[in-house]
Amino acid sequence: MPLEGAMRLATILDIQHPEISIILVAASSPELVLHAMRAGIRDILEPTAEPTEISIVLERACQAFTSRQRVPQQTGEASTRTGSVIGVFSPKGGVGKTTIATNIAIGLGKIAPMSVVIVDLDLQFGDVASGLGLDPEHTITDAVSSAASEDTLVLKAFLTVHPAGIYAVCAPKNPVEADHVTAAHVARLLEQLATEFRYVVIDTAPGLPELGLTAMELCTDVVWVSGMDIPSIRGLRAGIDILKQLGILPAYRHVVLNMADSKSGLTIQDVEATIGAPVDVSIPRSTAVAYSTNLGIPVLQNSKKDNAVKNLRQLIQRFDPDWKSKDRRKIHRRVVIK
Repeated sequence: MPLEGAMRLATILDIQHPEISIILVAASSPELVLHAMRAGIRDILEPTAEPTEISIVLERACQAFTSRQRVPQQTGEASTRTGSVIGVFSPKGGVGKTTIATNIAIGLGKIAPMSVVIVDLDLQFGDVASGLGLDPEHTITDAVSSAASEDTLVLKAFLTVHPAGIYAVCAPKNPVEADHVTAAHVARLLEQLATEFRYVVIDTAPGLPELGLTAMELCTDVVWVSGMDIPSIRGLRAGIDILKQLGILPAYRHVVLNMADSKSGLTIQDVEATIGAPVDVSIPRSTAVAYSTNLGIPVLQNSKKDNAVKNLRQLIQRFDPDWKSKDRRKIHRRVVIK
């Protein structure tokens, strides 16, 4: 039918039957997204969409229906609840931070399909798109535009869908565009995403840049990633000390020792003594992880039997609300390097 007629019909349906999730099949554009949002359309699907994307959109529509069914029993305060914001940080580069972040997103996506989004805040040299095998049409510069910051439907149109059932906000393709993204943009973007998704995973640039500190203030969980070498470990200690001085300490901290090797000359006790905190998860050096990273397919996306996979799944468990409800003094066990 003509687009104008479709919009009129959608408006009528939205008023008379608000429980229905309306999907518009049309070539998407920012202008169309705005008109569709005002007409009460839930999603827009490209006419050339692949079966996987069609399935994702339909599943999202079903979830919206379920959410609407629960709304009458909820209080107005419940609608302001936000999801978990998980920031992955490392003072030093080259420790596999992006690999950890993408696998966290994929692992959480299996627990909460279509309710996970990963944001690449390494705006100049971010590798989330590469790590997930994505070629995004839109990037974070679109996601922080004025239209997206005002309307969540517009924002969702700029997210990249991954076949594993997660969303991604990728770094700009041109590093020069990073200058157009400010700390205020990042804060607004993360607040929007946290109201729409159960889990928001953030991959940050190495060190503690301004955008990283802005993200840290909004995080419910922080994952510190360190390699098993003296510069990485000392950098982690310095980073934790700085955040203590600034008073920026998220509720939950998870220290991950990546590419751990018992032949490195260091022990877990050495690492913990240096950083002044327990190591929560140790990811052993693994050819399976390295191979999957080069393929752009996170190792948790496939069911592989590997010690690194096993320990990555242990890390995912730490974001389960049931895990957080336990007495934290009793859940730490010294990790073992194999």
